Amino acid sequence: MSNLDINDVVAHVKSEFVLPIEPVVPKPQPATESKSNEDKDATTEPPVKKQKLTGTNKNRPKLIKAPKSSKLCRSVWCLRIGEDSTKKCTYEKCDFSHDIVAYLASKPEDLGRECHNYRTFGMCHYGLTCRFGSDHIEGLGNRINEDLLSRYENNPSVFNTIKKEVQFELRKRKFDFSRALRIHRKIQSEIEINKRNSNTNEQNSCRKKESECKTETNGVAKQNCEDRVQNGVTSDVGPKNENEIESGTINDARREAIGPAADDDLIRLNGREKKKIIWKGKTYLAPLTTVGNLPFRRICKDFGADITCSEMALATNLLQGSPSEWALVRRHQSENLFGVQLCGSNAEAMIKCSQLLDQHTDIDFIDINMGCPIDLIFKQGGGSALMRRQTCLEHMVKGMTNVLSVPLTLKMRTAIYHDTHVAHNIITKAKLWDVSLITLHGRSKEQRYVKLADWKYINECAAVADPIPLFGNGDVLSYEDYDYHVDNSNVSGIMIGRGALIKPWVFKEIKEKKHWDISSSERFDMLKRYVQYGMEHWGSDTEGLEKTRRFLLEWLSFLHRYIPVGILDQTQRINQRPPLYKGRDDLETLMASRSVTDWVKISEMLLGPTPPEFNFLPKHKANAY
Repeated sequence: MSNLDINDVVAHVKSEFVLPIEPVVPKPQPATESKSNEDKDATTEPPVKKQKLTGTNKNRPKLIKAPKSSKLCRSVWCLRIGEDSTKKCTYEKCDFSHDIVAYLASKPEDLGRECHNYRTFGMCHYGLTCRFGSDHIEGLGNRINEDLLSRYENNPSVFNTIKKEVQFELRKRKFDFSRALRIHRKIQSEIEINKRNSNTNEQNSCRKKESECKTETNGVAKQNCEDRVQNGVTSDVGPKNENEIESGTINDARREAIGPAADDDLIRLNGREKKKIIWKGKTYLAPLTTVGNLPFRRICKDFGADITCSEMALATNLLQGSPSEWALVRRHQSENLFGVQLCGSNAEAMIKCSQLLDQHTDIDFIDINMGCPIDLIFKQGGGSALMRRQTCLEHMVKGMTNVLSVPLTLKMRTAIYHDTHVAHNIITKAKLWDVSLITLHGRSKEQRYVKLADWKYINECAAVADPIPLFGNGDVLSYEDYDYHVDNSNVSGIMIGRGALIKPWVFKEIKEKKHWDISSSERFDMLKRYVQYGMEHWGSDTEGLEKTRRFLLEWLSFLHRYIPVGILDQTQRINQRPPLYKGRDDLETLMASRSVTDWVKISEMLLGPTPPEFNFLPKHKANAY
């Protein structure tokens, strides 16, 4: 399985299902008189510059938002039967509409008779704006099922929602980060002192070589030593007298190192005992940008995924109290082992964010993103750029492990460039940093997803990481791929990313050790559940349903690559392109379509017709073949 030829790029489908490819007939060119060489040279167009594969579609169509005056004020959404709407809104200059009668008269027709949120929780939090409102709207108010409501109010199903007072403190910069700052300064001082000690040792070594140079007649080695002294490598780091200390010519880090020995290295600043997690043998759903949202993670949990992780969240945005960023770290009650993936380029911000999440969220671990290949993140020094900023990485990891009461994990790639592997060097250092788990994606930042994952190198890094568990990541689409890599490498487990997007039931297949020939109706039922989860997460009003549609279409851009087991001659591999084929029924054929138009048809079967002038372009390019 690991010897898959990269040229074998088309999946093997049974011949009776393969559709013939119509030949492309070139259009006849109009006859024109022959031109002279001078005329041809004059009309020759400049060559088109080949664009670099970036993995994303640029200039995607933007959603056009409706004006605020056409929207109903949130204060009256959940108005109960008989309540007075005039006393609800507390803003004098509110831009939203408060005329419930006019809003209900202009509201689009409902999409169905049963509201999933009302039937599940006893109350629809989108009330009068719900597109299934006929199930709970009565007159100018909403019906409430008190029994269901009290059950979910006492036992909420979703956690990690930011509190208003915490958001206010973050935005006004009044949140108490003293503990994180104390740890940040302590780690910074330790790193600077260690760096100076290292320079001192190099200085002594260079001076020894300089004395040896004096005995040489050619003076070449002596000149090398003098050059190193001039470049500052051998500069004296220690103060020469006490006056230098009193005059303040040395920095705070050096001053803190003078005096009685501190006990910070013996007594941890975090008094709580750090949680222990047994990683070995668990299936791990990778943190996936855009498509790895909470509804999708719930689908994977339904199919047996053991570990889930949030989408990549930016530390700076979380510290600013951004609602959209905090929505990424929400956790459903079904996620029994859940972590948050943080991305950042500044050690202080990452340590602060770790303290914030540790105090105000319910999570089992935090993962540092060291593998994101997105250019915007990379140029800011985050993601895979941390692999070449190892001093900053050390500062970041040591500070976060000290401030956290939960384990810290690292997710990285092999390197930035495909011809230079550096992950094993980072793993060797990480063994001294109190890291709980390391995940290695077997490609470089430069390769993105174009080449096959290097599992040979993953195996070498797993041996280096021992006793820290290391999870491999890359090209797992079936239980056969999973078992092969577990049995033939030193990894403690496997993280699954694109394989889960193409067939989320891969976790069920891994546990049951068999291929599942899932039918089109079963796949459609899965999409129904996703839409219901989406209405819980994004809402059942018009905006919430369109968000659900958008993320559903993003998922379908991966899901259509799945080829049913019943029409395959050989097991499908992740980098094999599906041929043009027909399914065993019309719905299966529709789900196999590569056309965005057909994906939109599937969304309309679940969410009703699309808005006028609707246009969709997937965020991710399928450049993995």
